[in-house]
Amino acid sequence: MSGHRLAILGCGIMGEAIVGGLLRAAIFRADEIVATARRPEDAAGLGERHGVAVTLDNLAACRSADTVLLTLKPQRIAKVLHQPGMREALAGKLVISIAAGVTLTQLADWLPDSAVIRAMPNTPCLIDEGMTVLARGPKVGDAEVAAATRLFETVGRCIEVEDKLMDAVTGLGGSGPAFVYIMIEAMADGGVMMGLPRAVALQIAAQVFQGAARMVLQTSRHPAALKDQVTTPAGCTIAGVLTMEDGRIRSVLARTIQEATRVASELGKDAAADR
Repeated sequence: MSGHRLAILGCGIMGEAIVGGLLRAAIFRADEIVATARRPEDAAGLGERHGVAVTLDNLAACRSADTVLLTLKPQRIAKVLHQPGMREALAGKLVISIAAGVTLTQLADWLPDSAVIRAMPNTPCLIDEGMTVLARGPKVGDAEVAAATRLFETVGRCIEVEDKLMDAVTGLGGSGPAFVYIMIEAMADGGVMMGLPRAVALQIAAQVFQGAARMVLQTSRHPAALKDQVTTPAGCTIAGVLTMEDGRIRSVLARTIQEATRVASELGKDAAADR
């Protein structure tokens, strides 16, 4: 993407993670990225850490860019995009939004002359282990999707789905790390209860999750088949599995994603209301 200029609006934790990934992968040079922040102190810190240009002026950043990444909160995105001159500044450009719950229909209505992509990354992007899912708008072709995919692959995995599935993606992929942290903590608590030092229990539990996840991704085997490899007859693992089933863990986790998805679907409505 040499010579291409990227603007990242509302560059907070996720935006900064993406900046770092792009620079490490040499997809963009520092002088090809401009970011925006809400406060001068945030702008100064971001510029010092990454060497990119940072401004408080969203409109100016959009005018100077070829591609624009909106890392704005759902509650702010409509207000920023309805700033006078913004629609014109983004006309003919690729605009990628990570605002949870804000649909492609809304984005296309606000930016009728732009090619819009909706994206949902998650916080493991901070360590280049993120999961990002894209949905393309009606004016987006394969080349634009490929460019967006390349951008997000600098901080993890990236796949594409239909827009109607993005709220479920938000509930599972966006919120999912928080649910996993709770499970890691709970398993470590069990280890502590049985005598393990807290630090040791946490390290074991976290590595168990990382190793199990990599087994699923790298072998492409169904989790049930991998589980069966561990559960020997009359063994300790099947005893633990039955205890989990007694607690209805499957339905609790599935309902957790269902509820997170429901709330995600409401965020876009709030964005429109806060215009």
